[in-house]
Amino acid sequence: DSSVESILAAMDQPTIDGVNTYFVAKAAKATGLKVAISGLGGDELFGGYNTFKDVPSLVNKVSKIPGHQLIGKVIRTVFSSAAGSVVAPTIAGAIELGGSFGGAYLLRRGLFMPWELPKIIDPDLVREGLSILCPVEKLNESCDSIKEPLRKLALLETIFYMRNQLLRDADWAGMSQSVEIRLPLVDSFLFETLAPVLLRSAGASKLGLSMMPSHALPKAIIE
Repeated sequence: DSSVESILAAMDQPTIDGVNTYFVAKAAKATGLKVAISGLGGDELFGGYNTFKDVPSLVNKVSKIPGHQLIGKVIRTVFSSAAGSVVAPTIAGAIELGGSFGGAYLLRRGLFMPWELPKIIDPDLVREGLSILCPVEKLNESCDSIKEPLRKLALLETIFYMRNQLLRDADWAGMSQSVEIRLPLVDSFLFETLAPVLLRSAGASKLGLSMMPSHALPKAIIE
């Protein structure tokens, strides 16, 4: 398919996202549009992803299991050699990593778990890469100073998922069609203004944002 070839050529480096933005940008270009406004950043600011519910829930449950990391690793190691076994290693992985926000976030957003990588790429490269990158440790360190679970997730989603994937993918997908994608919600002034109340009770919300224009957004758009 010519679209597949064009997408792979445009993305420059492998990614699992951006294809949706590519086709939206392509449709926008067909109508003659040169600039488009995207809502990217709204879910990170206002907690719109399921991640904001799933990750704290997993951490709350697994962190109560004494020695969960060792237990999960042992179970995963035992069942990883069992032919056709998929569920057990998945549950074991959740027990092993799910007790910390960094580990639970990696489970939620990672395409592959660290122990799965040697099946896909050179094991020596995996070992060296993981020793340098230390993904779980880095994720935990980035949000350790924040106490509130939802705000921990907002930071993780913003500096890892949004910055490293969504923004980059929006860039190549839009530019491939010569459509400039502007991001009013990815704005330092907006963030600094809302930061004290973001993801706190009675704080700012996506619904509240939709009511801010002099003519509030119609129900058909909001829903």
